[in-house]
Amino acid sequence: MTLEEAIKTAIEYETKVRDAYLDSVDGIADETGRRVFKVLGEEEQGHIDYLESKLSEWKKTGKLSPSKLETVVPARQVIEEGVRKLDDHLSERDYGTEREMLQKALAMELETSDFYRRMVDELREERELFARFLEIEEGHQAIVQAELDYLNRSGTFFDFREFTLED
Repeated sequence: MTLEEAIKTAIEYETKVRDAYLDSVDGIADETGRRVFKVLGEEEQGHIDYLESKLSEWKKTGKLSPSKLETVVPARQVIEEGVRKLDDHLSERDYGTEREMLQKALAMELETSDFYRRMVDELREERELFARFLEIEEGHQAIVQAELDYLNRSGTFFDFREFTLED
């Protein structure tokens, strides 16, 4: 895959993920959940804008200048603390719709991360561009997975088992 094709494909992935987040905002009853989906959707729009600027630069100059891609995704430690605080905000009502939306978002984040992982492996010269996107998308996955774990009361938190009935 050429760099131009990779950037165009990345824009398609980011657009799908952005739309999934922003289209789901109104269907989420919990204010915290709505805020998370809105912020993630806005971040994905920032990714689209960044990629479109890189594509334009590539077409004009045949080169990509280094520029930092920022993220609103906090460090994993901050995410963990935030999820612990969710207990104060969530009631015992049914979160079926939110759960479905989170599962869809997680699937899309995983698919997008897989694409970026492939680009890091295939496009050696411009791997930094895609490596940063991979890092950010993995942060998005962590947020979505943590919310899913919490809603499902699965006994896991960030892929670590918090408890087991066999202990």
